[in-house]
Amino acid sequence: MSGAAHLTLTTDVVPFAIHGERLEVLLARQAADWRLPGGPIAAGEELDAAARRYLAAQTGLNDVYLEQLYTFAQPKRHAGQRMVTVAYFALVSTDFPSDDGAPADRQAHWIAVNELPAQAPDGAEIVALAHRRLASKLAYSTIALQLMTEHFTLSELQAVHETILGETLDKRNFRKRILALDCIEQTGALERRRGHRPARLFRAKRPGQVDFIK
Repeated sequence: MSGAAHLTLTTDVVPFAIHGERLEVLLARQAADWRLPGGPIAAGEELDAAARRYLAAQTGLNDVYLEQLYTFAQPKRHAGQRMVTVAYFALVSTDFPSDDGAPADRQAHWIAVNELPAQAPDGAEIVALAHRRLASKLAYSTIALQLMTEHFTLSELQAVHETILGETLDKRNFRKRILALDCIEQTGALERRRGHRPARLFRAKRPGQVDFIK
């Protein structure tokens, strides 16, 4: 059709992690800007493969939980061209280092979800939607375990839920609910911190798997 805008298919990924009780997003340096990892999808390339390719190439993240989020296809997103973006979010364990003290020429940068700089069109919208999706899935899945280290305490797991939700949870009710899900098990070891009682360490029963609560 004469005058029709060229259609470009791209992907953007929102990598989430929790550092210092803050939910953060990992941005990638693209030209002079910090943006969500992503780019054009090659002809014949699977969507998930493209998202993982950009995530690895632009941030160094491999073998992390990845979930398709939404397809952004509004006709007027970009002037002069029709761009369709398939967005994903990724979850990174809490022991993945933040970039505090990293050199100025670093190519990836963690930033709090409420401190995002000006980004490519839809960047803030994509992050906000991913945050809402993640928060909603806490109620009916074990997705929070994808943000945990191999071994963790119940207090640490509760802190992850609270950080994502932005609210304080009742300790007794939280622990009762989590243990009833049968998704974690004790390691037999204790975490000892000066000035605190030793806390039991737990681990996911099915690492890398997200179970849905019936």
